[in-house]
Amino acid sequence: MSPKLADVIAALEQAYPPHTAESWDAVGLVCGDPDERVGKILICVDPVESTVDEAIEAGAQLLVAHHPLLLRGVNGVPANDPKGALVHKLIRNNAALFCAHTNADSALPGVSDALADKIGLTVTGPLTAAPEEPRDVLTTFVPVADAERLLQALHAAGAGEIGDYREVAWTATGDGRFRPTANARPAIGTVGELTEIQETRIELTVPRRHRKRVIDALRATHPYEEVAFGLHEIAELPSDQGIGRVGELPAGEPLWMFTQRVADALPPTKWGVRAAGDPNRLIKRVAVCGGAGDSYLKTATRAGVDAYVTADLRHHPASEHLAAGGPALVDVAHWASEWPWCEQAAEVVRRAFGGTVEVLVSTRRTDPWTVGATSRTGGPE
Repeated sequence: MSPKLADVIAALEQAYPPHTAESWDAVGLVCGDPDERVGKILICVDPVESTVDEAIEAGAQLLVAHHPLLLRGVNGVPANDPKGALVHKLIRNNAALFCAHTNADSALPGVSDALADKIGLTVTGPLTAAPEEPRDVLTTFVPVADAERLLQALHAAGAGEIGDYREVAWTATGDGRFRPTANARPAIGTVGELTEIQETRIELTVPRRHRKRVIDALRATHPYEEVAFGLHEIAELPSDQGIGRVGELPAGEPLWMFTQRVADALPPTKWGVRAAGDPNRLIKRVAVCGGAGDSYLKTATRAGVDAYVTADLRHHPASEHLAAGGPALVDVAHWASEWPWCEQAAEVVRRAFGGTVEVLVSTRRTDPWTVGATSRTGGPE
């Protein structure tokens, strides 16, 4: 039986966690019933009329797009509005729309990994590393007999998750002591008397987004009237995730040859592929960033790469970057730089559901530039 839409979304959000999207972004389910079954899926870069029609013609129940349809807030989706018309068309044809944007950019693997792989790079790390998910360390003390029950409650609330491991904790047994005062109602011991008891010290990490519910679970489950615990924030550390990737070619090659390599690896567009820098500069260490990446020009320079491949580069930033001694630039069409991600996302779904769902990658070029020309009259060189 084919999966429900909710199951497909869960698989995609595990690969591209929505909480890693930029605050300004709009990711997730745009339209569709999570309880409906999905037998065919189309993956694309842009949710535009062409790809919506392609999904409907293919009989897909889900269109997965990289770019959001409704990035900026709207008050409605009337059918006489271009974007509203797409929502209505999808709903009328029982097709859902799901978008993974900056969460797919920063994922590991993500958009830039797919671009790097197409070019033939061996990735060594992110261009700009995102911090690891913020975490705390929780330490508490509980009577030995209650330790396992408390541990299970803390784990159920989300504590003790490290990477692909669950129920991670450190425990030790020692002597606990306390003296209840006149207003206390101790679960163990007597008011006014010093109580000594064998306790288990529990220490485990807590994703900060689960902090409140973990502390709530601690207080609700712990047998003591007053729960002693410590909560410490772990210092921010860089992760393997982030925007862009740095990698290396198997062997160095001149910029003109590397530019042709990039052009051969990506789908053709009227924009084509262009490079800036000495055509004979040897290129081996390369940074890539799917989509518009001129905000990372200085980052690419600091990374010590020979070339930086991205999209939507502008005249003045590119010129100033080269004048400052930055790496060579290879500018590609925005759509083409992100299209390799479609196959990556398709594999996420195929691995999750095997042969129970058919996953297609859009074959329609949605790059907006449709005409290209070069001067026939000559000019300065």
